[in-house]
Amino acid sequence: MRQIKHPTIDQVELTDIMYALADPTRLEIVTLLAKAGRKMTCGEIDLNRPKSSMSHHFKILRSAGLVETLIEGTEHMNSLRLEEIEQKYPGVLNAVLKATAKS
Repeated sequence: MRQIKHPTIDQVELTDIMYALADPTRLEIVTLLAKAGRKMTCGEIDLNRPKSSMSHHFKILRSAGLVETLIEGTEHMNSLRLEEIEQKYPGVLNAVLKATAKS
């Protein structure tokens, strides 16, 4: 089984999180995962973008430490690392998600 590399929470930097969230597509992915409150496949997150584009966005989200992707059979299951991010940077991700809900 192929493993996908993720940074540990100690390696996650606030600047990387903010960079990742600065892109509207990545912000939309994070918002969808937060609203779902569960793991989602890449296919469930349909933003009418090419697969290569979505793969790029997920790679940046994983590198920033926002998203964890696990391979289960043939599916890539994505989840938001909300609790870990909240522990390291209290209130940051929740404030961003709250702000996007208002717009």
